Amino acid sequence: MKLDSGWIAARWKEISNSGEELTTTHPPSQSIKPWIEALVPGTVLGTLLKNKLIPDPFYGLENEAILDIAASGREYYTFWFFTRFQTNMSANAHAWLKFRGINYSAEVYLNGHKNVLPKGMFRRHTLDVTDILHNDGDNFLAVLVYPPDHPGRIPIEGGQGGDHDIGKDVATQYVQGWDWMAPIRDRNTGIWDEVSISFTGPVKISDPHLVSSFFDDLKRVYLHTTAEYRNVSSLAADCTLKVQVSIELEDGMCLIEHVETEELAIPGGTSVLYTFQPLFFYRPNLWWPNGMGKQALYKVDISVDVKGYGESDSWSQLFGFRKIDSHIDPATGGRLFKVNGEPIFIRGGNWILSDGLLRLSEKRYETDIKFHAEMNFNMIRCWGGGLAERPEFYHYCDVYGLLVWQEFWITGDVDGRGVPVSNPNGPLDHNLFLECARDTIKLLRNHASLALWVGGNEQHPPDDINTALKNDLKLHPFFKLPEVDTNLMETHSWTKSHEDPSRYLDGTRLYIQGSLWDGFANGKGGFTDGPYEIQYPEDFFKDNFYKYGFNPEVGSVGIPVAATIRRSMPRESWQIPLFQLSDGYISEVPNPVWDYHKYIPYSKPGKVHNQIEMYGEPKNLDDFCEKAQLVNYIQYRALLEGWTSRMWTKYTGVLIWKTQNPWTGLRGQFYDHFHDQTAGFYGARSAAEPIHVQLNLATYFVEIVNTTSSPLSGVIVDTSVWELEGSCPYHKLSKSLSVPPKKTLPIFEMEYPKTKNAKPVYFLLLKLLDKSNSNILSRNFYWLHLTGGDYKPLEAYRSKRVPIRTSAKVTLVGQTYKAEMKVHNLSKESLCEGHSFLNIDHHHNHEELIITENINAKVEPANEKRKGLLSRISSCVYARKEKQMQVAEIKGEHSGVAFFLHFAVHAATKNPKTGEDERILPVHYSDNYFSLVPGEVLPIDISFEVPTGTVPKIVLQGWNTHGHSLAVQETRH
Repeated sequence: MKLDSGWIAARWKEISNSGEELTTTHPPSQSIKPWIEALVPGTVLGTLLKNKLIPDPFYGLENEAILDIAASGREYYTFWFFTRFQTNMSANAHAWLKFRGINYSAEVYLNGHKNVLPKGMFRRHTLDVTDILHNDGDNFLAVLVYPPDHPGRIPIEGGQGGDHDIGKDVATQYVQGWDWMAPIRDRNTGIWDEVSISFTGPVKISDPHLVSSFFDDLKRVYLHTTAEYRNVSSLAADCTLKVQVSIELEDGMCLIEHVETEELAIPGGTSVLYTFQPLFFYRPNLWWPNGMGKQALYKVDISVDVKGYGESDSWSQLFGFRKIDSHIDPATGGRLFKVNGEPIFIRGGNWILSDGLLRLSEKRYETDIKFHAEMNFNMIRCWGGGLAERPEFYHYCDVYGLLVWQEFWITGDVDGRGVPVSNPNGPLDHNLFLECARDTIKLLRNHASLALWVGGNEQHPPDDINTALKNDLKLHPFFKLPEVDTNLMETHSWTKSHEDPSRYLDGTRLYIQGSLWDGFANGKGGFTDGPYEIQYPEDFFKDNFYKYGFNPEVGSVGIPVAATIRRSMPRESWQIPLFQLSDGYISEVPNPVWDYHKYIPYSKPGKVHNQIEMYGEPKNLDDFCEKAQLVNYIQYRALLEGWTSRMWTKYTGVLIWKTQNPWTGLRGQFYDHFHDQTAGFYGARSAAEPIHVQLNLATYFVEIVNTTSSPLSGVIVDTSVWELEGSCPYHKLSKSLSVPPKKTLPIFEMEYPKTKNAKPVYFLLLKLLDKSNSNILSRNFYWLHLTGGDYKPLEAYRSKRVPIRTSAKVTLVGQTYKAEMKVHNLSKESLCEGHSFLNIDHHHNHEELIITENINAKVEPANEKRKGLLSRISSCVYARKEKQMQVAEIKGEHSGVAFFLHFAVHAATKNPKTGEDERILPVHYSDNYFSLVPGEVLPIDISFEVPTGTVPKIVLQGWNTHGHSLAVQETRH
């Protein structure tokens, strides 16, 4: 039973009653000041914000108006949290009060009984409250939470981790601020993770460990299971232990693959670490990372029955059969990962945490992880200054196939390598650090997605901690390279339980001492990650851009869309950066609020010309952000395509710094804190396709990328160049090609820039086609300029009006809207020799044509009984009611490429307030920020949920198309 509602809170100094009194004679209520509604799980700051007692620290400069713990003292953020609850505990049951995370220490009072919890942000606490609970009325629970012992101060100049004092504790380090994050004033004090009550019989199951071992090329697989069984009664318990393994089939049926029972007698008041005989599986469904295969997950249920009592306790976990190993690749010097024996080229990102105030939820986690999967990423690195991520995070990484690199709580900036140098010996209490680490390992080790343990960010732990972790995380012989003897299973006696891998603390995953060691960066701890700013796109493809095989951090810009800026700061802060010319380069001067939100410029004077100004000097916020999205798309597509161009020949992987911000930051992100994607999201998504066609921006050779385990055969590359007005002066079709697995193959040079009449700005469309059925395997659209040029000719192109038809079929499944969109560029197709389009649907059978001239006209369906899509459309838009869908057309008078189209979903508000954010977020798009050449049709799938009572509308905007919107009326399924 989760205790996640009904909590109230008050500042410790404002409460005169003791914990014993609060939970017996003087229970508080929210109606009695100073008690307020509390956020649990959450933090003190989150609770104060919920009650509007502080301004929003993520809005404008409001964080500066909140008292920092360095100025207030720890007592100011020491808080009581109180709740009442009822239980229905059966006779002879035992009750357990569980805290999965408190920052930093606490006193717990339940019905007048006190327990002092030890320090440490990353450790679980379980209290036996059997004799304390009231089974016939309210139970009163009060928790006095103390902040970290060393919250530190924030220097005027800011810095990485403030004055670094937080590193003396075992807690998150980002809370003192970083170059991408403002400081968190309470240092995340609070009951920040789940609180629950559970009930067992006399025997309790603790920390089961599941391990799969593989033999005979993954044909023979064994599931190893060990758990602690604790008899909390004074009498001996005769137990029947059971493990059951099942898998859900596609039709919703459940197939039970194994049921194993074993008998065990446990003396009273003792614990036994018991290991089942290994369960044999022949060719089980394997778990694969995103882009390599399906994420097969089995349900493992463990239970214990006690004679004379019945079922005493049970435990379940989704578990994936997979084998992960890695080694330093001799060809590149980078760490090379293998999953189920297959090499995997790592393309992923760095992760801090979902929300800086620890307002974490399963729903938010699912959106975060699904976004990473939609970008075609296959790894997330949990940075050492953030969290040991929660089981819910790992659950969705299991579901969506994201490998996870999990670091412990060490950073170079705070732990001995920063400026000023501090904490060279890490946290003050090394035993506490190790206790938190071991408990974290037990919490997370059963997740298929967890791939690697790392000691710290750009630093290794102090020697004694490092040595202990190496020993704790030593590999079982089955998981050491080279491959184990396939007869090992038969030659070992499995009665020797200490040899079973599930009796190790982990035993299956490698431990690396730091993010710059052993196959990462230069492998020796040198600061050889990065860079972190704007680059010329072609530089990512050059041999001298990065010299090592695996870069754990490389980053760039990430300004969000204009609506996010408006939502994040007051109107006077919407002023875009000043552009100042000096020595031939433009430097940007952001306003103070943008600077506070850690904006980084789109230029690097002396090295990189301003990439936004290449499209023309921005006129206002909307213009600036739109042009920034063009740069974001190009920047991150080029970054990943540059790395993939050298797959296995120079690189084994790359992790982008970083994928998102835990607050309203203005740098290094693919989506913002409100879950709206930047164009960089879709540039990365394109580049990280498992099968991909791309242009090498350094050589102008077209390349085919095949990261899969299967060869490609009978594929062709269709290359076409398009001028702004829609003519196609260059077209080239390759011969039938074969591409080996795990290979990047150069095909031919794209020679249009060398032709006599090449235009200064042009569009390039690459398609990789399956010759046998004409299916498009990959589609990639570029906008390019000749050497030494820029994109300013595109500015005049914005005044053009290209005709667009948008059709949509919308259904409602549960609470989720699903829209099947088709966008068609109605411009006359060019007579490009040998060129044809493979489109989904060119022909429509229209039932009725409705022409509207009113800008707010509502297109009524021809048959009111048939639910469909309603349209709010601008003048000169044709709307057609078709079978199963509604169609809206923009009647454009020009032909050409429909450039940089992007969908959004808004609330269909009749009279929106000025500056009000109408966006519905999050939204999942199969693609966005796309362009269409004349005659081309592109299907886009959109899914989203809306608040109760809100009518959504789907908005389409573009560079040279006047936007229109479709108000949604769903067909319910």
